[in-house]
Amino acid sequence: MKKPIRNLAVVAGAASAAFALAVSPASAVASTVWTVTPSPANFTALNSGNIVLSVNGIAMTCTKSNAAGTMQSATGNPATVGSISTMVFGAPGVPCTSVLGTVVATPTLPWAVKVFDYTAATGVSKGYIDNVDATVTAGACNFRVTGKASGTYTNSTGKLAVSSTSGELTVVSATNCGGAVPVGAKPIFKGDYLVKVAGTTTIPKIVGSNP
Repeated sequence: MKKPIRNLAVVAGAASAAFALAVSPASAVASTVWTVTPSPANFTALNSGNIVLSVNGIAMTCTKSNAAGTMQSATGNPATVGSISTMVFGAPGVPCTSVLGTVVATPTLPWAVKVFDYTAATGVSKGYIDNVDATVTAGACNFRVTGKASGTYTNSTGKLAVSSTSGELTVVSATNCGGAVPVGAKPIFKGDYLVKVAGTTTIPKIVGSNP
């Protein structure tokens, strides 16, 4: 009788392991309640370092950029915790530049700030800027970019770090760009912004939790 009992134990152990593997992913519940402090609130954001849009190895660089909009608590995953109603690339006397010439970017707004993951130990939310839509002129080249851009937000510093991955943004139209910026190209957008409650030095907080 020892052999059947031993075999039964092996089968039971395998079944238990399979059950554990099946249940484990479900036990990692993503945040669905997002508390923004203060909420609702207007915010402003200034770049920290260069803002760069790269297309086919061509870097379009802005040393000045700013944004503004509103933010609020939300429920869902992903959840929309912010709306960007102003997005400016460059500044008077300080234009964005590239090897193709001076760069002018004209966003079609609003863009949405969405979050889907929160790490309490670091106070960092993961998410993305959604509904990205902008027309870019670089020298004689004119093209339109749409899609989204991944990023993180850190409560301690107010840093919104945008770093898109290949395929999130796409060039959907292009004029006078030749092979430099073809339709279907996948630009990469990178840049850091420091966020404050409008008119103050207060850094907004975003905290994700579960009900």
